[in-house]
Amino acid sequence: MQFSSQTDLTWVGNMHNSTAETPLTAGTWNETRSTQSPSSEFSLGVLVLLAFLMVLLALVTILGNALVILAFITDGSLRHRSNYYFLNLAISDFAVGAFCIPLYIPYALTGTWHLGRGLCKTWLVMDYLLCTASVFNIVLISYDRFLSVTKAVSYRAQQGTTSNPVIKMVAIWVFAFLLYCPAVLFWEHVAGHSVVPADQCYAEFFNNWLFLLCASTLEFFVPLLVVTYFNVHIFHNIQRRQWRVSTQDCKRPRTSSLSWRSCLLPSPGASSPPSEAEDSVSSLTRSWKPAVMANCPSPTQNSSTALKKDFSVSFCSRPGAKLQQDKKIAKSLAIIVCVFAICWAPYSLLMIIRGVCQGECIHKSLYEITFWLLWLNSFLNPFLYPLCHVKFRMAFMKILCPQKFVTLRSPKTPSF
Repeated sequence: MQFSSQTDLTWVGNMHNSTAETPLTAGTWNETRSTQSPSSEFSLGVLVLLAFLMVLLALVTILGNALVILAFITDGSLRHRSNYYFLNLAISDFAVGAFCIPLYIPYALTGTWHLGRGLCKTWLVMDYLLCTASVFNIVLISYDRFLSVTKAVSYRAQQGTTSNPVIKMVAIWVFAFLLYCPAVLFWEHVAGHSVVPADQCYAEFFNNWLFLLCASTLEFFVPLLVVTYFNVHIFHNIQRRQWRVSTQDCKRPRTSSLSWRSCLLPSPGASSPPSEAEDSVSSLTRSWKPAVMANCPSPTQNSSTALKKDFSVSFCSRPGAKLQQDKKIAKSLAIIVCVFAICWAPYSLLMIIRGVCQGECIHKSLYEITFWLLWLNSFLNPFLYPLCHVKFRMAFMKILCPQKFVTLRSPKTPSF
């Protein structure tokens, strides 16, 4: 994912007037673009502002994703199956902020690549690899949530194993590398010549609309359809369970054994919540048990009736609690996917359009904006984790505000 800083109309005109055997020289290139580089288009104050915003974006992306990685390392409660995929996404986003954005900032401001062809190739490989890995990680997160809601029994059975998530995480990086990186590395060798000027840095296939169409389909459009399918099925599953709970209304049975059976055991086809929901439900039952024992009536009283009523009310609330947890998980996933679609759709569409018209129909400023939207997605992801997940919020508080975290976790002393 990179932006070509050349003047599109001038470049296309020169390319039409030249042949493959006599590519545009660096001197001719500098003459055609010398009056239209970003440093000449904007005043010094605007350039300083743009540089500040770019550096700020890189720093926040680095710090935010580093915080996610640190939280995963220090907080054992985050180390379950679904959060491994969030860790994988945070690693790719961290590398975007630490490597891709800093190298691009001087190129974006001056319009000239000063770091050599070798580092240019490395930057292109890393940029395409990391951005594509972020997309595939979001697909994997959606698939994991889909399984946790629709196939909860088999999902919980595999919750303790880490080999399966690790294999999927490695596969993400392999597929992301194979999509773009071989073309970045070997395109000019297969074509027999390079079309990229010496002072520029962009992929050789930058104006090959057929390749861009195929790659963008695999990188964005297919993943978008897949995550949309998963989200639709998750919400459909939740609506069906909500309708079932509302119709049953969990009426109090006549015998205690029937009460336990009807409220503790899920109905056939009903889904249980994923691990986050299980933690909250288990904490609910743990806090409920002492209360039942403390309020247990004496044997001389009508204890069987009271206990039967308490068990019915408490356990009948469990399906509702599970459903609420699944709703929160579905909403958080929908937010992450929507942000991904908003950040990636403009760039993916403009890439194909620009390839078809050879850059004549897309203004470079518009293309530049859509390109930075890709990196904005890596900037926003760390803020979405605590917004959507309580465990990440608590882990961040434990790292950033340890005293406040201890105060919240410590039991309140009873007042006499």
